[in-house]
Amino acid sequence: MTDPAREVRHTHIGGQAVIEGVMMRGRLNWALAVRVPDGSIHVEEHDLRTASARHAWLRKPIIRGVWGLWETLSLAMRALSISAELAGETEEEKLTPREVAWTMAAGVGLAIGLFIVLPAVVTGWLVGSAADRPFEWNLVDGLLRLVAFFAYIVAVSRMREIERVFAYHGAEHKTIHAYERGLPLDAEVIQRHETMHVRCGTSFLLMVMVLAIAVYSLVPIKGLLAAAGLDADWAVLGVAIAIRLLLLPLIAGLAYEVIKWAGARSDAPAVRVLLWPGLMLQKLTTREPDDGMVEVAVEALKLVVAREEADAAVGQRTAPDDRAETVLADAP
Repeated sequence: MTDPAREVRHTHIGGQAVIEGVMMRGRLNWALAVRVPDGSIHVEEHDLRTASARHAWLRKPIIRGVWGLWETLSLAMRALSISAELAGETEEEKLTPREVAWTMAAGVGLAIGLFIVLPAVVTGWLVGSAADRPFEWNLVDGLLRLVAFFAYIVAVSRMREIERVFAYHGAEHKTIHAYERGLPLDAEVIQRHETMHVRCGTSFLLMVMVLAIAVYSLVPIKGLLAAAGLDADWAVLGVAIAIRLLLLPLIAGLAYEVIKWAGARSDAPAVRVLLWPGLMLQKLTTREPDDGMVEVAVEALKLVVAREEADAAVGQRTAPDDRAETVLADAP
């Protein structure tokens, strides 16, 4: 477990689990470490060029969360693509960038269908029109979305391949815990820490779903339908689904601000209560890693830390970057 006596040095460094490896990301670069079939660790480093470093308006509250989420997803796809190419033992097992892109696109489509369209359709069947009973409709819709989310995570967590990704997810969190406490980055020390972390993408996704219930309840859907002259059941359902898709970036930005605020105050009792559901959910999306997995996470983190220490040593100014670890790839 995490040592409570150690002062925590909050850091912006985050990461994600990939296929047989870990990606770590800092302000200046990102690094990928993957255990390849011959047992060695392939490590590579890339400069991190973000639009938010050049445009101050992209670092404004809410906006920074939306833009950071887009950049995180783009980077996640690239890291997954590289790891998929490296981890396969044969040419048939290796995924091409095109195959990874199609897999990611299919995943987005599945998420929209499972977590937005399906709950809305079932809610319409159970409650009736979203225009007639908006509060009850949004509450039932939100609860069904949470149920679908939990069921999905439980289902995929039983897959052997996903279990290994979840173990690397745990290695990533444990390694960051040790780094934030100024401890040596060796497996024996790192393994003493817990696999949950307050800045995890799993907690972010749960926060998005909870905030969505409140935000969608504030939308005057009845007035919008009247203004558009729509009253058919299919039109009401279509508008409700469209609203959910259109407001998703705003909700993601709000969730980011909550996670960012709570992450800097995680020792406060009230904040721990707020973060508790997300931390408990991480028990499903993380597994205890073996020492070899921790070794991989350390190799990725070392490259990020070395780059930032070198930059600090020569006194260079770095672009501000307040993003927390909101990597959706943490959750499948």
